[in-house]
Amino acid sequence: MTVSPLIWGITIVVILALLAFDYFFHIRKAHIPSLREAAIWSSIYVGLALVFGVVVWILGGGTMGGEYFAGYITEKALSVDNLFVFLVIMASFKVPREDQQKVLLFGIVFALIARTAFIFAGAALINTWSWMFYIFGIILLVTAGNLLKGEDSGGDDADNFIIKLAKRLFKTSEKYDGDKLVTVVDGRKVLTPMLLVMVAIGGTDLLFALDSIPAIFGLTQNVYIVFTATAFSLMGLRQLYFLLDGLLDRLIYLSYGLAAILAFIGVKLVLHALHENNLPFINGGEHVPVFEISTGMSLTVIIGVLAVTVIGSLVSKSGKAQTALNNARRHASSYLELEYTADTAERERVYNLLMDEEKAIAVMETKYRDKHPESEEILEQVAEAHRQHTEHLAR
Repeated sequence: MTVSPLIWGITIVVILALLAFDYFFHIRKAHIPSLREAAIWSSIYVGLALVFGVVVWILGGGTMGGEYFAGYITEKALSVDNLFVFLVIMASFKVPREDQQKVLLFGIVFALIARTAFIFAGAALINTWSWMFYIFGIILLVTAGNLLKGEDSGGDDADNFIIKLAKRLFKTSEKYDGDKLVTVVDGRKVLTPMLLVMVAIGGTDLLFALDSIPAIFGLTQNVYIVFTATAFSLMGLRQLYFLLDGLLDRLIYLSYGLAAILAFIGVKLVLHALHENNLPFINGGEHVPVFEISTGMSLTVIIGVLAVTVIGSLVSKSGKAQTALNNARRHASSYLELEYTADTAERERVYNLLMDEEKAIAVMETKYRDKHPESEEILEQVAEAHRQHTEHLAR
């Protein structure tokens, strides 16, 4: 199926309209999304992606539809991995919860722009040099190995080189002023820490694009499918963040599942490169007759690996223990940071969440609790939160 410029134009307008709707109707006024709001809008965006996939399947055929769904599911899983890093960055910078939506939307827009550039650059490289499939395959295999070793390709340290450079170039205030990028301190206009957060998110998006674009090119070389699957995987990521907040740590085996998927796609790319081979030092520049992985097999493997990964994480006692401890640490840190939010009800909300996690920790088996390397430190933070809460009530 050849995609006409008209279809391209309509698709881009629809995506821009969705982003504009997100900003003007949800982001413009800072607020903390309720679980119901996050669930409804996450479902809507996933529903739109699925409807689009069905339309592609009907108009473009089963192969094209299968490529879209395989690409969408893979990119969505990688986007969830992005959320872990976004969570770390915003916690490091103590971004007020009601202002996190704006940061997330910026991250989504920047990711879409960066990945679109990578998509067209990747397509041009593949069309010019078919041996780029070898390079993409190796990139994915290396990335998969790093995930298995526990190395973070996203660079989750918020105080990295980019941030240090930004701090040196731009004078920023010590405190946030809502979601503003500029504020006035002692009669002078200065930038707020919100800019540094966005720089960190943007830098992270660039690094993630280096992994995600080769992955989807391993599933399809149709640029329209690559673009739409990537775009729809990013749509609704903001709502998903608030829906999964507190559950992200529960997916303890997600990195292993992503490693398996990226390794599988990497092997598929190498096999495809051998099939299309024109490098003179490999088989004399002739095509190598190798088995090629079909779109149907790719889709089955991706869904199967993710299902096993998610179910295994959710039923794991170690996962439940790690989730409770990590959530307790996050809630205790938020409570102890008195300037965490301008919303007066937020501290009470966080304290109640901390109490829920403390109950879960109290009933868990000690052996699972002690597996967490920072369990003692976390319990000390919880105790300090109790002490400060008692003092607060006594005033």
